[in-house]
Amino acid sequence: MSNFNYVCPYCKKINRLPLKESYSKAKCGSCGNSLLDGKVIEANDSDFNYIIQNSTAPVIVDFWAPWCGPCRMMAPNFEQASRTLAPKVQFVKVNTEDNPQISGQFGIRSIPTMIVFKNGVEVDRISGALPTEQIIALASKHI
Repeated sequence: MSNFNYVCPYCKKINRLPLKESYSKAKCGSCGNSLLDGKVIEANDSDFNYIIQNSTAPVIVDFWAPWCGPCRMMAPNFEQASRTLAPKVQFVKVNTEDNPQISGQFGIRSIPTMIVFKNGVEVDRISGALPTEQIIALASKHI
């Protein structure tokens, strides 16, 4: 059975999980919080690369800003997708206003923009607010 790395959304420690079809329980080995509740990680300039490089599960990043209406409308959809796919996919949000270095690094020109990373490499990108089902479909094709 193969394993994958999943970054705890609470303490950001790396957890090694077995690759399974479904999970009845999975807790962080460091802080003890559940890895199944689908909490989205709020990443910043200092920890973004750490998360992307250390998660071997696909990572979908939502680049957003507080003033962006479509971003705010999509936020619940992104959170629902995270709850649906945890821990098979890692979900991360980056506030482009607070973290311009990351936004510049990936050439973010419009928001919301979602980028899917696999093993630290960008594998997919889409701009615009999406419903939950489309976010799940985008992420699922990289599991």
